[in-house]
Amino acid sequence: MPAYLVVHVDVHDPEVYERYKALAPPSIRDYGGRYLTRGGACEVLEGDWTPKRLVLLEFPTMEQARAFYGSPEYAEALAVRHAAAESSVVLLDGLDRQPWE
Repeated sequence: MPAYLVVHVDVHDPEVYERYKALAPPSIRDYGGRYLTRGGACEVLEGDWTPKRLVLLEFPTMEQARAFYGSPEYAEALAVRHAAAESSVVLLDGLDRQPWE
């Protein structure tokens, strides 16, 4: 069953964050992840939340997403992101099928 990492990022050091953007993709790929969106346009349709930057990653399973996030391969990128931005990260369990199926 797929799993999703939703990352809300408020970048305060764009130069350092560019380094994170270069470091993170190889470890995401190595753990079976892929970007579904990476900081593109964001339109709020309801509520008063105004996210700064949203990233959505898909992994084959919750276990692979957790393994990626705690991996030694991602550790340097994570430290760089923490130095460049404030972030919130949520792991979501995906669906095998739609409710109407």
